Amino acid sequence: MAKTVKAAVVAGPKQVEIRQFSYPRLEEGGAIMKSLMSGICGTDKHSYRGETKQNTGTDTEFHAAYPYIQGHEAVGVIEEISREGAKNLDYYGEELKVGDRVTFCPDIVCGKCYYCRHASWYPWCEDPSRECYGNSLSCDVAPHLFGAFAEYMYLLPRTYVYKVPEYVSNEMACLAELMSVTYTLDKAKELFAFDGEGFGFGGTVVVQGVGPLGLAHVIKARMMGAGTIIATDLSGYKLNLAKEFGADITLNVKTTDVKQRLEAVRQASHGLGADVVAECTGVPAVVPEGLQMVRKAGVYLECGHFVDMGPTEVNMAMVCGKNLRIIGMNNHAVTGYRPSMEMMHRTREQFPWMKFFSHRFYLDDYDEAIRTSQTEESMKVLVECWK
Repeated sequence: MAKTVKAAVVAGPKQVEIRQFSYPRLEEGGAIMKSLMSGICGTDKHSYRGETKQNTGTDTEFHAAYPYIQGHEAVGVIEEISREGAKNLDYYGEELKVGDRVTFCPDIVCGKCYYCRHASWYPWCEDPSRECYGNSLSCDVAPHLFGAFAEYMYLLPRTYVYKVPEYVSNEMACLAELMSVTYTLDKAKELFAFDGEGFGFGGTVVVQGVGPLGLAHVIKARMMGAGTIIATDLSGYKLNLAKEFGADITLNVKTTDVKQRLEAVRQASHGLGADVVAECTGVPAVVPEGLQMVRKAGVYLECGHFVDMGPTEVNMAMVCGKNLRIIGMNNHAVTGYRPSMEMMHRTREQFPWMKFFSHRFYLDDYDEAIRTSQTEESMKVLVECWK
């Protein structure tokens, strides 16, 4: 009897089906990963709701490819690997073999276009062959298994694969991609060294929205020596958790108004405004307020709008008048996986890392899992692929 693979398929907006696929045949250059666990990403939530437009304004603009298998914040074990795949090694040049525990970059890039050659830290590829696991690859196309919410996942040639250190848990490995998105904070800190833009040691950082992405930014800002960290959200649960991970001040947008929040930021920053504000909500309406929170020559990090949620009105005279720098983050630093995993391990006593994970489900319950991930009382929701 042919071996089959169970997968959770998003067939359309708010339509989850558990399907069976044939176990794939390994092609030269590829690998097959036994999926162990994956986290539900903000992009997964958007696409589940039918909000699918991504990479707006680029030559690689696309929509999520229904029906498809989600899952790209994942950890698994190499089940099979071709000779050519083994020769390609992992991203850092270490040998890959059957039995290795790994994670991977969602983006499959060409390695040859202008952006792959000139901005190789980030998957900004504009070649038509660019794809994204758990996102742009339909499961109608063989070998079908292009997302980690399946018992096995197919890794195509050119995939950036990262070995997971033995001392890093499966849960922490699922955060490697998310923590690599926080490299916008590294850019903001880099700017400070030149002419005082961004933030230096002891600077004030505001994080708008402390779901998993925002909480990762709170953690990274604390790791990097931020002074006062201010978190805003509409969930008391998430704000309390942000405090446990290093936020000094929390502002609930349900119980405060814009004027009160702006004044709180001014008071916490000696009347100047925040050095850096990171938008992590994915809600366009919060951007004007965030720009008001930034001090002169400060930096606004736009991290939350990987999915196109439409426009908002911004007075560009304020951007000009305050000499603001706005930095977008379309994706993450592909160089950041191993450093992020190692840093999470080093700070295992500093942060209550396991509280980052609020819920756990099995593959058969994926519809409940992704609905739960969109509630105010959830943080990172994990899905295990095997009982």
